[in-house]
Formats: sequence, C-alpha cells, structure tokens
Amino acid sequence: MRLLERTSFLDTLAHYATDARQGNGRLVLISGESGMGKTVLIEAFQQRTANARWLWGACDGIRTPRPLGPLFDIGLQAGGELAELCRRDATRDQLFTAFLTEADAQATLTVAVIEDVHWADEATIDLLNVLGRRLGRMRTLLLATYRDDELAGDHPLRVVLGDLATQRATRRMRIPPLSEAAVRELAGEQDVDAAELHRITGGNPFFVTEILAAGWPAVPPTVRDTVAARLTRSGPGARQVIEAAALIGARVDQALLSAVLPESAPVDESLASGILVADEGALGFRHELVRMAVEAGIAPRRKAELHGLVLAALEVRGNADPALLAHHAEGAGNAKAVLRHAPEAARRASALGAHRESAAQFERALRFSADIDEAALAALYEGLAGEYSVLDRWEVAEEALRAALMRRRELGDARRVSLNLQLLSTTLWRLCRGDESHAAIQEAMLVLEGLPPGPELGFACVRLGIAHWAIGRADGLELIERGRDLGERLQDADLVSYALNALGLGMVKRRGEDALPTLEQALRTGLDAGLPEAAGRAYTSLHESAVSLQMFEAADRYYAEGMAYCDDRELGVFCACLQGWRTVAQAQRGQWDEAERICGQMFHRRGVSPVNLLNALTTLGSIRGRRGEDGAWDLLDEAAARGEATIEPQWIVPVRAARAELRWLSGDYERAAQEAQSGYDQGFGRVHPWMLGSVAIWIARLRTPSFGGSAQSARSDVAPAPGSPPRAVDSGALPEPYALELAGDLRGAAAAWERIGRSYDAALVRLGSMDEADLRQALSVFDDLGAQTAAVAARRRMKSLGIGAIPRGPRATTKAAPVGLTPREQEVLALLAEGLPDREISRRLFISERTVHHHVSAVLGKIGVSSRTAAVREAARMGIGSPS
Repeated sequence: MRLLERTSFLDTLAHYATDARQGNGRLVLISGESGMGKTVLIEAFQQRTANARWLWGACDGIRTPRPLGPLFDIGLQAGGELAELCRRDATRDQLFTAFLTEADAQATLTVAVIEDVHWADEATIDLLNVLGRRLGRMRTLLLATYRDDELAGDHPLRVVLGDLATQRATRRMRIPPLSEAAVRELAGEQDVDAAELHRITGGNPFFVTEILAAGWPAVPPTVRDTVAARLTRSGPGARQVIEAAALIGARVDQALLSAVLPESAPVDESLASGILVADEGALGFRHELVRMAVEAGIAPRRKAELHGLVLAALEVRGNADPALLAHHAEGAGNAKAVLRHAPEAARRASALGAHRESAAQFERALRFSADIDEAALAALYEGLAGEYSVLDRWEVAEEALRAALMRRRELGDARRVSLNLQLLSTTLWRLCRGDESHAAIQEAMLVLEGLPPGPELGFACVRLGIAHWAIGRADGLELIERGRDLGERLQDADLVSYALNALGLGMVKRRGEDALPTLEQALRTGLDAGLPEAAGRAYTSLHESAVSLQMFEAADRYYAEGMAYCDDRELGVFCACLQGWRTVAQAQRGQWDEAERICGQMFHRRGVSPVNLLNALTTLGSIRGRRGEDGAWDLLDEAAARGEATIEPQWIVPVRAARAELRWLSGDYERAAQEAQSGYDQGFGRVHPWMLGSVAIWIARLRTPSFGGSAQSARSDVAPAPGSPPRAVDSGALPEPYALELAGDLRGAAAAWERIGRSYDAALVRLGSMDEADLRQALSVFDDLGAQTAAVAARRRMKSLGIGAIPRGPRATTKAAPVGLTPREQEVLALLAEGLPDREISRRLFISERTVHHHVSAVLGKIGVSSRTAAVREAARMGIGSPS
C-alpha cells in the first residue's frame, strides 16, 4: 500500500522516538478504523528509524484470545529471561516485570509494537495500563494499534484508554481516511471515477487498493467479495494454502503451515497472488480484513477439516498455548480435544488475571460436555461460577452453581456440596436475597458434620460467623475465631486472610472499633501468599472501614491502592465495592459532583451486583433530594427495598437516615420520624455508633420545635415510643458530633463535623440554632453545595425567626458558570490566582481552612487539573479574576 497523506504522522513518531532515546519513553495509541494503514505507517516508520531494536506482538482475532499473546510473541523475539519465563508459565507479575526490564535493558532505543489491541484479552489490557504508568522514564517507544470503531460501549479497553490519557507518557494518534485527491493519486492511470471511488470506500486505503486490484469498474460490494475474486484467480492449490493460513492466524509460521498442507502445496504461487506476503521467515496477510474475508469464505466442512489439521500439528509440537488449541478444537468440532484444552486454558487465563477469557473457556468446554461424567461436568460449572463471581456477574454465577450443586449432591460429595453452598450463600447475598443466603450457609455447615475438619469447614465457620454477626447474633465472633484457628493449624493462608478480614470488618461494623491493623494483617497475608482475591477483599474492607470510622485520609489511600490492584487483576467485584464506598465518602465530604459521576459509571456498567449498587443508590438519591432534582425517591425506594431484602442492618440504616432527612427537608415531619425510628430499631446493638447516630439524631431533632417537633414532644416528661432512644441518649454511646448536639452544644457539634470535613452535616446542626450568624453560615454552605432543598428549609427557618435581608441564593447563571463552578468555588479559584494560601483564603471568605481545602479539591476536579499552579493558568484562561 502506498503511503499517502501520512508524512506528518511519521514526523510525529520520529519526535516521540527522540524523546524516548533521551529516557522519556512514550506510549503511542494509534487508532483508526480497519484498513486505515496503521501497520503500514509503523512499517514505514521502522524503515526510517535507525539504531533501534524492534519487537512485534499482535493480539489474536479469535473468539477467545490467548492471554498475554502479544507479550509471548515479544518474549520469544527478545530472548533471555523474558523468553525463558514465557516458556515455563511464569506468573503474570513476573512476566510484566521481565518485560519492563527487557524493554529498558539496551543502550539503544527499543520500539515495541502491539497490534490490534481491540482484540486484547484483559491481561494484555492490564499490561498496557502498567506500561503506560512506567514508560515515562524508560528508553522505550511502545506503539499500540487498535480499531476505535470496533470498541463497544462496555469494552474494557475504553476504561483503560481513559486512564492512560492522564499519564505523562501517553500520546494519541488517530489515522484519518484519505482525501479524494489521495484516492485519485492511488488510482493513477486506471480509468476510474476517483470521486465515486472515494465515496464508496469512505477514503479507506485498504478498500481503495483492494478495489483497484480487483479491477474497476467491477466494484465488489464487500472486501469479502474482493478477496473471493482474487482467490478464484489464484488457482485451487494456492487457495488451499491461503485458506489454511487464514485459520492459523494473521502471522503464519511456515513450519506449521507445511505440517497442515500436502508436500506439493504451491506456497510460492500463493505469494504471487498478493494475498499472502513473506515477512521475516513467516507468512502474513497484507491486512487482517483479508484474512477474515478468506476465513469467512471457507466451506464449513473444509473449515472443520483445516481446524483439525492445525490442532493435530500443534499438539504434536507440544508447546502451543491451550487457548489456541481450544480454539482449533472447537473449530474442528472435536469435543474430546475441547475438553482437554479449554479447562486448562481457563485456568491459565484466570491465573494471569484474564477472568473474562477464563469464563469464556469454561463456557466453551460446557458446549461440548454432553458425554462427560458428572464429576467433570460439575467441575466445569464450578469453574464458571468462580470466574463470574470475580467479575461481579452473580446472576450467571447462581445458575452455574445450582447446576454444579445438583450434580455434587447426586455424587454424595459432601465437601464439594458445602463449598458450592458457601459460594451460593455469597451469591444470594450479593443479589440481596438475605433469607436464602443465610439458609444456604447454614446448610453448608450441616453437610460437613461428622467429616474430619478441613479448609471447607473453616470457610463455612467464617461465612456463618459473618452472617450471624451481620444480624446481631452474639456467636458470630466465636465462629470466625474458630475458622481462623483452623486456618492457622492447616497453614491455609487464604482461610487465615479471610478470617482476619471478617474479624476486622465485623469489629468496625458492629462496635465501631479501629480494627485497621487486623485488616492490614489480612491484606499482608493475601499479598504474601500471592492470593489476588484475598488481597482485593482486604483492600475493600480497609476502605469501607476507614469510611465508616470517618478516617477519610486513610480511606483515600486505601481506595487508590485498592483500585489500582483490583483493576490490574480484573477483580470487578472488588472494584465495584470500592467505588460504592467511595461515593459514600465523597457525599459525606461534600464532593457531590464526583460522587454522582461514579454512581453514573456504576449504573451504566454491565453486571454490577445489586448489593454493590446499594451505596450508589443511597448516595445518588440523597444528593438529588438535597439538590431538589427529580428521581431522588425512585432511587431511595429501590435502595430501601434492596436493603430490607438483605435483612442486614448495615444496609438498612443508612437508607432510613437518608429518607428521614429528605422527609424532614420536605416538611413531612411525621414520616421523617417514622423513617428514623425504623432505622434505629433495626440498627440498635447491630451497627457501629456512627451509623446508629445517623438515625438517633433525627429522632432527637424531630422532638424539638426548631426541627418541626411540637412543644409537647419536647417536654422531658413525655415518654418516648417503645423501642425509641430515651430523651437523653447516653453521650458516651455516640460519636462526638452527635453527643454534643444531644447535649445541646450546637456550635461544638458543628465544629466537630467541620473538623472531620463534613460541612453539610455541620450546616444541618446549625439549622437548630436560634443565632442569626449560625443560620447564615448554614445557608451559605447549602448554597455552595447546590443543596437547594436544604437552603429552602434554612430560609424558612430564618423567616420564622424574623430575620431580615435573607440572601436569595445563587443566581440562575450559576449553572452556566465555567465548568459548573459555584459562586463560592469561583471566589476560591480567584483567590488561588492571587497566590493566597488556604489560611488567607479562609480569613477572606470567613470559612474554615478545612472548608477551603474541600473547595480547592472540588475546583481542581471540575477544571480537570491536578495542581494549584495549573488551576491559576485555567483561571486566567476562563477570565476569572479577583473577587470583590
């Protein structure tokens, strides 16, 4: 293919190569639709790039690709330690580390190419993510090509591309279609209508060259027709070679091709056709679309025969990737071979963190499982359930588990029955089916009675202990400790980590104790033993616990570390857990826009489990209600229904607290009290003090006239309703902000909330004050946050006290402000532009330093920068000057 209109791209790549030679490595994401000439561009760049080592890898265009296929391609070219690790099935982390070392080991520039990343497995996508974070200080240029028109909305690569865009080393390059003038130049002397050819092909260089090669004006409607015409002219022998090559892959090992074909096969004739080209000892197709068109045109019986020949040749070699073997086995319709290779491919993919590929391999095996024994069939269903549980696809996991469980019961395999029931219990809990979940874990314990104690019993003890502790049963701790003791005696790191995690999280959720050291121990145990799921679980528990204990700096750290770890290993269930609790922390700290953004991501992501959506439903419903936006009660009604279905107070109480607040803000004091009382009754003695305080405080507030209570309900001689907290709740039983407010120290309570960083809660406390300054400060916070419903309540309160000159609130133009900045945020940005520190901004605006800090964080997030210096530049660009 002639290279037209691509000079500027070559020059840009040369510039990136210069940067990389100086130790400023670059990851260049080269995109464009199929046929735009991405590979041709790189090949032209290779010819222009002297004194560089080139390494090539490509992703497979097969239904279930090889995990880390491009890395293995590159490893075999590079040799040394990386090649050795590829040959002996090293772990993913070892392979990543060896690749990074190899890429930066030479004194000269290394150019690594990974083609067709749109076909990448999750492990390869993770590799790109890791490389993008580390290339900035390496002498390496990494070129990754992908078809941007073939990425579905939920394709994992889209998320990684967004993350990579923020990395210093990342550059993007999109290859556009050719102009009409370029198409005319390609046509040359041929008698064609260049304008019509450009219109038909959309300027796609591949389509243009293929149509020109096929002969104008007999324009084939598709590339498949074009390739079929050329195959017909190539002769039956050459066609046989080309078809076999198409099933082998984009790059064809000639030795493998020879093993598949008869000795007389005319390989040279196939090269003369122009469909295949020689490439450094291998054969290849000029474009992947050609290969796909050839494959699609092979007759079904012939295709199955070829798949069988390729499979046999690969098996004789003895070192083929099981994913490739399984692919060809399925193509050949060879059930025994599928069942021989697909489960192994699934296990290998899972070990490399490619859980979607692993699940696909288990499903492939199940399609060919008609004649296998019940034990092997149960094992396939168990493997599939395990992968879908990691991916947070619990509905599918339940189906697979029930299929496995039925067969294990028939086989009388009590240990496997128990393990399946345990995972089924977790699955049902994730689906917010609490009663069924508890029944399953209780049965899981019963079926082990009379058997020697093993890890199955240990996990069952811990899981039953978690279930009991969650609903307030006193024997939960004893069961968890029993499981931990068994794990230590068996030296089972997975069980020990699981028990430590349950113990630490239970201490936080039930008692409000700082059990982070216990959870850190669970994390270290999982990491040291190389147990990704154990470590991912511990990260989510650490983050949840830090949020529950209002330790937000620690929560931020655990979130960042946990998301990086879980995302790299495709632990979708734990990513969703982390994000759900992240929304809680952001909502509490007034970072509502960011909380809404993450909630939106979770709602639109495929397969997030119902329990993982509970925090997002409550958070978004609460924020929309405070802002007076539509849909708040739909979200909170769904959250309440799901929370009640779990039968666990930790999911019920937060929803009731949010509903009580919004009932009060709307003036419905009676139902607000009912919501708070319901949450208190279900949470008393079962949830940590911070959570219990969130409903207890509304019960107390709604007995005071300032919050809508009657004078009668405020009298000390009026007995509370059955089950409700007494008039004077024990101040030592609740955290400081709640205790101070219950003691009547409103300013102390508000200051305590401010110290934590929860300005909205401080403002709510101030609404109970009779002091004009307190009420004005509360109103200012509500206006800054856009909490319109709360601001209306504040103005209503101020009017009832006869306060005049009440601020009218933000003007309608606020929503049109630069990047959605509130008036207060614009003031903060303008003062930042003056170079003022937080202390001086606090003095100028009469707000606390902590509030200033939160405003600064919100401003940086909204304008998309990471430093104050960059914010100052953005302020100048937006024309935001000093406030009057």
